[in-house]
Amino acid sequence: MARRREVLKVRTLGSLKRPGLYADGAGLYLQVGEGGARSWVYRYMLNRRAHMMGLGSALIFTLAEARERVAEQRKLRAEGIDPIEHRDAHKAAKALEAAKSKTFGECAKAYITAHRSGWRNPKHAAQWQSTIDTYCTPIAKLAVQNIDAALVVRVLEPIWTEKPETASRLRGRMERILDWAKVRGYRHGENPARWRGHLDKLLPAGKRRQRVKPHAALPFDEIGAFMRELRKQDGIGARALEFTILTAARTGETIGAKWAELDLDAAIWAIPAERMKGHRWHRVPLSGTALAVLRELPKGEGDDYVFPSLRSRKALSNMAMLQLLKRMGRGDLTVHGFRSSFRDWASERTNFSREVCEMALAHVIEDQTEAAYRRGDLFEKRQRLMAEWAKFIDQPVKSKVVAIGARAA
Repeated sequence: MARRREVLKVRTLGSLKRPGLYADGAGLYLQVGEGGARSWVYRYMLNRRAHMMGLGSALIFTLAEARERVAEQRKLRAEGIDPIEHRDAHKAAKALEAAKSKTFGECAKAYITAHRSGWRNPKHAAQWQSTIDTYCTPIAKLAVQNIDAALVVRVLEPIWTEKPETASRLRGRMERILDWAKVRGYRHGENPARWRGHLDKLLPAGKRRQRVKPHAALPFDEIGAFMRELRKQDGIGARALEFTILTAARTGETIGAKWAELDLDAAIWAIPAERMKGHRWHRVPLSGTALAVLRELPKGEGDDYVFPSLRSRKALSNMAMLQLLKRMGRGDLTVHGFRSSFRDWASERTNFSREVCEMALAHVIEDQTEAAYRRGDLFEKRQRLMAEWAKFIDQPVKSKVVAIGARAA
């Protein structure tokens, strides 16, 4: 009989359409929303103020279950406990327990995912993940809360002196991941991967700061002979390398070049900030020789990239020019090294100022005061510099004569 009355009561409440609160007794109410949604709530007084505590959807919990839930909350009130505060404390305790089980590997993956969209270079995320996968295996499955200085040193010590640059980069990445975990509430306390005032007391500083090995570069006096051999090579990779040398550009700047960035009539290549290492828009003056390379390139309908892959018509692989050097028997060189060749030539064979040469390489001005006053990009002077570079490359014999026009720079 009691079950029958309950069913009738539910049917009565379920037939209500108007928004509002409908009492069942003992502080239990059915709340009908504007859209017709129904949920159970517990209304109680505390410190002379009414409080409303949600008990769940009426579609999930029956009237009998809602009454049981109210009975539990009323017992807490009888013991002087605020039901809402008790529920929130319980949730916090469960969240804390879950946080304690969050592993370093999970935090690393979450950190990379969270920051991926803010990294300019898509390869950056892959490099982060590769570093963590390669060196952090000993701690990957450990709770991030339990990562301490001893564990960090255990990861870094094997490569600290053998691979100083990699070790330094890894330490910085571990520090960022652990900072992220702390902000997220997955750990507390000091960051065990911090260097200053922490790891600098445990690991030697001097040994890891080895001299950085420069990119293998061709002596500038040999650049003309090399270019003549390069021009005998067929393929888009060869033309990309020729253009890279003539413009002293970086590999990524060349392979990512699009026809929309080029103004052949004005002889300007405008590279957008998002593709530059320094995150600043950069204009490259194109010499007559560089323009000739571009004008001889085949351009298919719909081609966006200046140097597209023949298969995908997307950007050329960043390994294409390096593989070309190997096929030419010059595996001792790097593409980036040709920028060094250009810089050495500009310093030793011309009178162009340091600022003009550095601007040609799109180097960021380290001196903040100088950067604040540097408004222009010295474009006209760089036009003359790049024209002299192309002329030097094409001359048939070595020459140590400094171009007269360069003195004006």
